[in-house]
Amino acid sequence: MRPGGAPSDGTFSGCHTSSVCDVTLLADAARGTRTIEAMTVVVTGLTGPLQTRVVDALAALGATVVVAAANGDGVDIDLADVVIDLASSDYDRLGRHRQSATQCAAASLGLADELMADQVVFVSSAMVYGANDNNPFPLTEETVLRPDNEFVFARQLASAEELVDQWRRRRAGRVSCVLRPAIALAGDGTSRLAGALVAGFGTRFAEDDPPAQFLHLDDLGSAVVLAVRDRLDGVYNVAPNGWVAGERVRALSGEPWRVPLPDRLGEVVGRLRWRFQRGPIPPGLRSYTLAPWVVSNGRLVAAGWLPSVTNEQAYVEGTEAPWWTMISPKRRQELSLGIGAALVLVAAIVGGVLGRRWVRGRAALSRR
Repeated sequence: MRPGGAPSDGTFSGCHTSSVCDVTLLADAARGTRTIEAMTVVVTGLTGPLQTRVVDALAALGATVVVAAANGDGVDIDLADVVIDLASSDYDRLGRHRQSATQCAAASLGLADELMADQVVFVSSAMVYGANDNNPFPLTEETVLRPDNEFVFARQLASAEELVDQWRRRRAGRVSCVLRPAIALAGDGTSRLAGALVAGFGTRFAEDDPPAQFLHLDDLGSAVVLAVRDRLDGVYNVAPNGWVAGERVRALSGEPWRVPLPDRLGEVVGRLRWRFQRGPIPPGLRSYTLAPWVVSNGRLVAAGWLPSVTNEQAYVEGTEAPWWTMISPKRRQELSLGIGAALVLVAAIVGGVLGRRWVRGRAALSRR
């Protein structure tokens, strides 16, 4: 293994508190993993909750971590072992700077060439599969990619994945790992894209909502670290076990009832609201709230990854859903019955008081 260069100002050697630093990320000699302490890892994407998790976890395992901008600036080392691209999947940052995910990926791959890295980890999105009524359920890594033509970000990520594969095949000995996460959420950072997807559920007219998956950023961070530590090669879906039914997603949201609209009318209204910055659904994203794109995590689990947060837990933390949405149906029924009985009792008392006043009033009138 090639030695890394001298640490720069962007080098991290300690670990902040993070659940990514779990036992699932500790060295396991029995599995033949390489020595991460001797590695130099470059992470693209200067800020963000996912970047913080990945940097802290890798530093805790002893790796030398250098943080670079999306275009590769800020790196003053000569060699590196791994380049992790987190910038290309950062929808918010790309939108602010009007950048393309494909261009960011090309910059990361160019940086890998410059530093003679032999491994690239690329965080993509499960959205590259597209949301289609005839999608396999659940989607596996072998499924053909069919991202929505109107949603440019998903198409760019699909193109970026092709660039990553071309980089791997260009020279013998290289490996590349593409991670396709479900909707990623966390209490300390939920992207506008994830928020828009969440807000888009529950708006259909006379139609059931599709099932959905919600991944905690801690678990996505642990998947990235596993890919580095175990030198994973290929494509891996990242999602919790199972999924959440559409009606359960609507119940978890805790939002007031909204008037459902037919799909065509809903799309027109959504476009108008987005145009005037009064709605959460950007053009092209609505299809991902109408059809399923649930993925299987079987391949990544077989590689040693285990999710620590369920779909519902990630949703509640990432959206700050009201407390009552987590009450079980049985308990909710009990509370409803209790509240109903209390209201009946209050109504009876009020009725009794008013009735007594009416009787007294009638008696007073009769005496006159």
